[in-house]
Amino acid sequence: MAEKVVLYSYFRSSASWRVRIALALKDVKYEYKAVHLIKDGGEQNSEEYKKLNPMGLVPSLEIDGHLLTQSLPIIEYLEEKYPQPALLPTDAYGKAQVRALSEIVNSGIQPLQNLKVLQKYGDGKEEWARFHIERGLIALEKMLEKTAGNYSYGDQVTMADLCLVPQIYNANRFKVDMKQFPIINCVHDKLIQLPAFVAADPSKQPDTPEDMRKN
Repeated sequence: MAEKVVLYSYFRSSASWRVRIALALKDVKYEYKAVHLIKDGGEQNSEEYKKLNPMGLVPSLEIDGHLLTQSLPIIEYLEEKYPQPALLPTDAYGKAQVRALSEIVNSGIQPLQNLKVLQKYGDGKEEWARFHIERGLIALEKMLEKTAGNYSYGDQVTMADLCLVPQIYNANRFKVDMKQFPIINCVHDKLIQLPAFVAADPSKQPDTPEDMRKN
């Protein structure tokens, strides 16, 4: 019997959300272990969890006897282990472009508006988050002018799309004016109709609060 796959996740964590989409697209069954990022000072900060993930972040993924951390390396591991459906193009240039689109979100936006940063920032944190999200989305929109088809890179769902959808959730949360991003909006609206994206949505996770659940 294959070893059980275990995902350590928080329903509204955008990094965890990316991995949930990848697992759904690859049809990988897994056990969900919730790590509450706010309760009791944040379960991610417990000594027990830091034995798994020294950074005290989600997601973490147990698979094949390994413990993986950081969302994009996890997605790349899944891509190599389960090649279909592919989340990266076949050519070197295409791979580089998709990784660049992904990193605009992964390193250029999300770390500046994540929970740890906002908890330290204090007053004005919403304005701080809005500024950095908007700045990153302006760059992403420019890149998508050259790369987008139905999705972020042509008509193939890629790793870039897995990063895009959770980030737009946060953009709306922090009241970014999304009318200035027509390409992003068009791609996003197509993606959220796909079954894997529906299944991975924060409203449908085991640790989703009852008042935030959707059918």
